[in-house]
Amino acid sequence: MTFGFAPSAASAGASSLMSAASANRLARMLEPAEWASAGIPLLRNPREVVSGLHSRHRPTPSTAVIAVLDHEERLAASASFVRRPAAADGWEFRNALLAHLRRVIPHDLRRRTPVRTAVLLYCRDGDERWTEEDGAWMWGLRDACTLHGLRCGAYITLTRGGWQVLGEGRGGRRPSSTSRPCSLADTDPVPLPLRSGTAETLRKVAAR
Repeated sequence: MTFGFAPSAASAGASSLMSAASANRLARMLEPAEWASAGIPLLRNPREVVSGLHSRHRPTPSTAVIAVLDHEERLAASASFVRRPAAADGWEFRNALLAHLRRVIPHDLRRRTPVRTAVLLYCRDGDERWTEEDGAWMWGLRDACTLHGLRCGAYITLTRGGWQVLGEGRGGRRPSSTSRPCSLADTDPVPLPLRSGTAETLRKVAAR
């Protein structure tokens, strides 16, 4: 004679809800290939943009810096905040980014075509390789830009090894998550136009 316990209807229902929540969370992230093929505007000089945001906000691991650039790649507004310790979810990230955008700059929803571009710099532990957390930030950035009338721009990670523009293959060793910020006088970028296109276009721009 054997004894056992059959799962109750309540526990089975809870397990089903958890599975659905996990599936939804995984759907709210973008793979690197999806991001690279989305036509994200390319920064003409990402090093200066990264250095400027690093000097202004001095991010430490788990800090997100959302910045809005005008059509000449000049900084129009920026804000930083620390990510809450929870599972990576693009919906939660979207809400956080949107809340900070609304605090620092008016929306452009009345325009037929977005003029300003939002870029996201995220300081985290680990190396430069893509993670599910990065995918959730990408999804959140894209959705927040749509809801605020902005173009979705670059997603940049800042780690101990340096900075990396995900989906483009561009990066550098400084600044990093452990380096000291430079003076703002040394990092303010010269206004330069945004570029958009494929990786081939990027290589041509970098070669100039």
